[in-house]
Amino acid sequence: MTRRSCAIYATGIVCAHLLIVGIALVVAQVFQTMIHSRLKKEITLTEKSQVFESWKNPPPPVYMEYYFFNVTNPEEFLAGGKASVKQIGPYTYREYRPRENVTFLENGTKIYALNPKTFVFVPEKSAGDPTVDIIRTVNIPLVAVMNELSTYSFFLRTGVSIYLKSQGIELFFTRTVHEVLWGFEDPLLTKINSIKPEVDKHFGLMWKKNGTHEGEFVFHTGEENYLDYGKIDTWNGLREMSWWSSNQSNMINGTDGAVFHPLINRNELLYIFAADLCRSIHLAYVEDVDVKGIQAYRFAPPSDVLMSPKDNPSNAGFCVPAGDCLGTGVLKVSVCREGAPIVVSFPHFYQADPKYIEAIDGLHPNKEEHETYLDLQPTTGVPIRACKRAQLNIILKRVQGFPNTKFINETIFPIMFVNETATIDDDSAAQMRTLLLIVTLVSNFPLLIVGLGVILLLVLVVLFCRNRQKKNEVKRIDFTEAFHSFTTAKDDTAYTQVSDKPEESSETPASQPMRNGSYIAMSPVEAQKC
Repeated sequence: MTRRSCAIYATGIVCAHLLIVGIALVVAQVFQTMIHSRLKKEITLTEKSQVFESWKNPPPPVYMEYYFFNVTNPEEFLAGGKASVKQIGPYTYREYRPRENVTFLENGTKIYALNPKTFVFVPEKSAGDPTVDIIRTVNIPLVAVMNELSTYSFFLRTGVSIYLKSQGIELFFTRTVHEVLWGFEDPLLTKINSIKPEVDKHFGLMWKKNGTHEGEFVFHTGEENYLDYGKIDTWNGLREMSWWSSNQSNMINGTDGAVFHPLINRNELLYIFAADLCRSIHLAYVEDVDVKGIQAYRFAPPSDVLMSPKDNPSNAGFCVPAGDCLGTGVLKVSVCREGAPIVVSFPHFYQADPKYIEAIDGLHPNKEEHETYLDLQPTTGVPIRACKRAQLNIILKRVQGFPNTKFINETIFPIMFVNETATIDDDSAAQMRTLLLIVTLVSNFPLLIVGLGVILLLVLVVLFCRNRQKKNEVKRIDFTEAFHSFTTAKDDTAYTQVSDKPEESSETPASQPMRNGSYIAMSPVEAQKC
């Protein structure tokens, strides 16, 4: 056997083994199963897991951007006209949210933690100085008092109204951004505090929220089931709330939005419990996106999350009391926040009923600036980028006994909205890309084997064809040489004449017997040309 034949046979054997093994591994999905099993074990909230430290101290910086709606025509609105607002901001704060008092429960299957949040002003990302910039907005303490007194006697309401007028307390006030956001001593609340000490005399949208937490959480670690990774087991000791009018609406579903289970697919709904909204919301897949070279799935709240119960009956449970419902795109949360009739929505009433947008001049909802979304890396479930956007509104309506409200039209009035953003940092993104490259190579290793087998198959075909071509060339050379030898011999040989009888010759011996028939006699002579 020649060396060429040995190479062909060896290539064929290796090629056959690679194709058989590779196809078998692809069909059996051995490496994919191995990777998935590894991810399910590693991505858990245990002290030895790689994700525990990042869960305990989230590395991506979180920024809170506050935008306010400055009222430009309060007198016209009080006279029965349409309010006009102008957006100002952002006023940006860096949010620090480490988890504290972390304690493992029930053999490591659950984990207890507090999540205090601290805010630090970032001037280079802000539109102005919050301690200097002035805004005119709704006097929320006054609205809260009027709302509380709406069930009291007309004479009491009238007496309070006269006192408020004597003190110069109006439906709109002017304060600095810092005061509205972080608090100030309100004259109306100070008076009430002198009568009822349990009432705080300070007011601020974020009053007592800097350095505090939203409650005590117990999470599933994912040790028993990877699909439960990061899900909330209890909040403030509760597995369900009691504010809403249906069991479904009172459910505490999903995670707190910081982590999600690995191996996410496009068809599933992701649930988040938002303590500031007093409810759980779901997110649905929107599209594939790229964030710093990392492929991610974008999830966002679909339009049915805040849809009117007329269009989405499952939202009827958020009407309190039952049947007292607002329109699409808004949610009354005053049931879990005592005081003013607070309503939440997406910024500029994005995805809301057009009547709320048309009631206020200066609102311009759009998807790019006002949509809430979450970009998740589907293999690990790690949030790569997040934008949580919510708007705070208040219901303004006529209240008998308060003359300054007798002309106003009932309106859901925007106060401010917040854009909470977080994007994976460059170092974490580089580590994530490396991890995903390893996962991709290992998962696709059977395909690499099949690919190598196909390449060797092509090499085998080339070798076989070249070997066949070589043999044909050898045969042609042998035939050419034979033909050349034959033609050379023909040129060197002459033939005698063929006759029926031998020529008479005197030299023929007398003793040689005569033969009958014809014969050919060949004798070499000098070559003659035809």
